[in-house]
Amino acid sequence: MLWVIYNLLFPVVFLFMLPKFISRMLKRGGYGQHFEQRIGHFGTKTKAQLREHPRVWVHAVSVGEIYVVLRFMRAYRAAHPEARFALSTTTSTGHAIGHKEIDPRDVLFYFPVDLPVIMNKVLRIIDPVRIVLVEGEFWPNLIRLADKRGIPISLINGRMSEKSFKGYRKLKPLTADVLRRIAPVCVQGTVDAERLIGIGARPESVHVMGTVKFDVAERDPAGEQVAQETMRAVHVPDDAIVLLGGSTWPGEEAVLCELYKKLKAGNEKLFLVIVPRHVERTDEVIQCLEEQGLSFVRRSQLEGPALSHTEGPDVLLIDTTGELRNFYSVADIIFVGKSLLEHGGQNPIEPAMYGKAVVVGPNMENFPAVMEEFLRHEAIRQVDGVEALGSTVDMLILDPSTRESLGQRAAAVVTENRGAIERTVKRLDGKYSG
Repeated sequence: MLWVIYNLLFPVVFLFMLPKFISRMLKRGGYGQHFEQRIGHFGTKTKAQLREHPRVWVHAVSVGEIYVVLRFMRAYRAAHPEARFALSTTTSTGHAIGHKEIDPRDVLFYFPVDLPVIMNKVLRIIDPVRIVLVEGEFWPNLIRLADKRGIPISLINGRMSEKSFKGYRKLKPLTADVLRRIAPVCVQGTVDAERLIGIGARPESVHVMGTVKFDVAERDPAGEQVAQETMRAVHVPDDAIVLLGGSTWPGEEAVLCELYKKLKAGNEKLFLVIVPRHVERTDEVIQCLEEQGLSFVRRSQLEGPALSHTEGPDVLLIDTTGELRNFYSVADIIFVGKSLLEHGGQNPIEPAMYGKAVVVGPNMENFPAVMEEFLRHEAIRQVDGVEALGSTVDMLILDPSTRESLGQRAAAVVTENRGAIERTVKRLDGKYSG
C-alpha cells in the first residue's frame, strides 16, 4: 500500500513542480539538453555504450556530489581496474562538470524520473552490477526495483540534516522499507548514523567513514596561477588583505559590501572579492554593487588584452564557473556563503585546505560532521549573525597572528581527515573492519 500511495502521489508532485523546472531550464540553460533521458529514453549510441560492459551505476545530484563521485570512481577503479561506470546526475551544472571530467570508458546521463515504468526500462538497459548513491539520494522506486533484481545498493558519504531527518521521520514506514534495502550505508559522522538509523536503516549496515569531501579537496596550481595574475591585473597590491565571499546567496553580497565599506575606512589595504554561488545571479549582484556605490570589475571581462588596462576597483566579481577554489588561494579571510541569511551552508573544506582564516554563519546544517571537526579543533570561526560577522572579520584584519594560526589549524584538519574514500571502497568490498 505504501508503494501504491507513493506512486500515485509522485506524478502529482512532479507535475506541480514542473513549472519550476521549466523556469530553471530557461533561466540557467542546459536543462533542455538530453531532456529525453529524464524519461528513460536513450539514443542508440548511448544504449550501446551502456550495454557493452557490466557497469556500476553511480548517481550524484549536482556539483558537490559530482566531485565526490568522480573521486570515488577513481579510487574504486584503482581497486577494480576492469570497472566501468554509468554516471547519472540531476542538474545541468553537475552534468557539465561530469562531461568535462568523466573517463572515456564511462557513460554520463541525466537521472530519470522515479516512476516504475521508467525505472524498470532504465534498469533493463543498464543492468548494473551495483548501484552507488551519494549523500542523501533515496529514490524509492529505483531502490525497490533494483533490490528486486538482486542488484546490491550502497550509499557513500551519507549525511542527514536535521530538517531532512524531521521530514523523513514522518514517513518512517516508507523510509524504513527503502533504507533496509541499502548496504552498506557509509556515512560522514555519528549524527548522520543516528539519524539514518532513526528513520529505518539497519544498524548493522550503517558505518561511520568520515566525509569524502576532505579527499575531494585538491589544489590546482595552474588555476591558482591564473587567480594570482587576475589579482595583479586589477592592481591589488601584494600586501593587500583580501576578504572573499565564496558561494554567496541573495542578501549576503549586500552584507559583505556594507561590511567592506565600514572596515575599509580604517583598513586601506582591504580588498573584496565576491563569488556568487550561481553565476546566473550576476546581474543581481551587479545591481547590489552599484547601489552600494562600489566600483567593480567582472572576471569574465578580464580575458586577453583586457587583463592589462583595468584600474584598481573596490571589488572583483567572479562571474565565471569553476574558479572559486583557485581564488580561495589568493584570499586572506574567507566567508563561506549560504550560512548567514540562508540555510544549509556551502563547503568550508576547500578554503580550509589553503590554510585560510574561514568564517561561516550560524546555518551550516548540510555539513554537521565537517563542522564538528573544525569546531573541535578551533579551526573555523562560526558567527551568529551579521553584527558578529563584522566584529570577527575586523578582528582578523587587525590580528595577523590569529588569522594565520586559525588558517594553520584549518589546513591541519583537512590533512588529518583525508582517507575516507579509500575506507569506503574497502567497506563496499567487505575488506574494511574499522
